[in-house]
Amino acid sequence: MHKPRLWTRPFIFLILANLFTFMSFQMLLPNLPPYIESIGGSTLEVGLITTTFAFAAIVIRPFIGHLLMTRARKLLILIGAGALLLLTMMYPVTQVVFFLLVIRFIHGLAWGWSTTVNGTAAVDIVPRRRVGEGMGYFGLSVTVGMIMAPSLGIYLYQNYSFSLLVWISAALGIIALLLFSVTRFTTPEQVYENQKNPPRFSFKDALIEKRSWYPALVTILNTFGYGAVVTYIVIFGNEQGLDGTFLFYFFNAVLATVSRPVTGRYFDKRGPWNLIIVCSVISFIAMWVLASADSNLDLIIAGALFGAGYGSMMPALQAWVISKTSIERSGIANGMYYSSIDLGIGASALVLGFIYQFVNTAALFKISSFLFLVVMVLTVIDLRRQTEPWQSPQ
Repeated sequence: MHKPRLWTRPFIFLILANLFTFMSFQMLLPNLPPYIESIGGSTLEVGLITTTFAFAAIVIRPFIGHLLMTRARKLLILIGAGALLLLTMMYPVTQVVFFLLVIRFIHGLAWGWSTTVNGTAAVDIVPRRRVGEGMGYFGLSVTVGMIMAPSLGIYLYQNYSFSLLVWISAALGIIALLLFSVTRFTTPEQVYENQKNPPRFSFKDALIEKRSWYPALVTILNTFGYGAVVTYIVIFGNEQGLDGTFLFYFFNAVLATVSRPVTGRYFDKRGPWNLIIVCSVISFIAMWVLASADSNLDLIIAGALFGAGYGSMMPALQAWVISKTSIERSGIANGMYYSSIDLGIGASALVLGFIYQFVNTAALFKISSFLFLVVMVLTVIDLRRQTEPWQSPQ
């Protein structure tokens, strides 16, 4: 059977624009905790800088998911990209922790908006029969942004200044906005039909896609471990006297990129289960290698393992969430997927921020690593419940 075309100009432009969006944001993420510490913030406030953001992103997504059922894509995407750019430029305005938390909350609203509409636009563009492969490549823009940008951000913060870091992040945001503005987006016909008879808004229905709740739960647990890494790896490097923290992110990105074409095609043929089981075990091992790191070589090994494990799991989880719902509710399912990421990272920052008062960062990595084993167990349980062979969505 002839495969529908995947690599269209809008899909390529969307991937590039989303890559720059995530790079712009992720450059700041690992550097905000040490920056908050440097201006006198407490360990609790270090955790709140992440948790406040995640809470705001989760709150906004049901409203965006509902909007996506009745609105064309492009305007929503441009609003999100523009808001992210303006808020990024506001961080150097104050060194008062309270006001930074306020900015962070509003930034979370914009991030929740942008990630939901961008991911839904990708679902609309990708042929349904190639959702695993297509969302795998789209997810690569997310993964590379989440992995490469922090290493660049850490380098800029450690060698130059927080202000320079912010302005370079803003420059990437400008590139993303320009790419979005010249991209042609696809809006499903059902969306235009819904404009004539708009569905009634329900916060619960717009927050949760019932058919996709199980992979969303797995996503929350999966991102708990990543939350430990992104919040504390710079602080861990300082504690261990390691100057190559960026190497973890670099090799993370390399392995995630190399593995993506293979894992995307595997998902379309065999489904998510075996892929996620193997990757969760690899991620567990990576966390223990990281926790024991006392050299840059250890950071490289940990980063490579984490890229192969966690980096391959995230697009598979997104495709799993989307595959269980209908096209018209893909925006809500996609929003729930991203809210699951933010909830996992936010919960990680809050819980580990409390534990951090009593243990070192290596112990935090070890504690959070066991969530990957829980991910493995839940995936095995769901695999055993399957009564029919996997079929890629049509």
